[in-house]
Amino acid sequence: MSKHILIVDDSKTIRNLVAFIMKKEGFKVTMAEDGLDGLEKLYSAEHIDLIISDINMPRMDGFTFIKTVREQEAYRDLPIVVLSTEGKENDIRQGLELGANLYLVKPTQPDTMMKNIRMLLG
Repeated sequence: MSKHILIVDDSKTIRNLVAFIMKKEGFKVTMAEDGLDGLEKLYSAEHIDLIISDINMPRMDGFTFIKTVREQEAYRDLPIVVLSTEGKENDIRQGLELGANLYLVKPTQPDTMMKNIRMLLG
């Protein structure tokens, strides 16, 4: 069975690009346009294997989204990758402290992203 990736980003272009890369690699993809939508999709999905989330989003930002996901026992070990243009040291530190497993700064090379995602998925 293919792994299921949840992509959370307010940019339709980025969502579609990341989804294209993931589908090409054989992953099933669900997309959400912000943190609130991401939580709805996460809760309603049968199973999510990994989340890729932006930081700057309307309604609920990525930091709040990660914190909310990590506060729930069922999702404590779910791998979370931040993919954001926010590359300042304090943003990266905050993302990792809140529970992201990996913080990638856009633009990132697709092969670099895939190598890291495959590592996180074991």
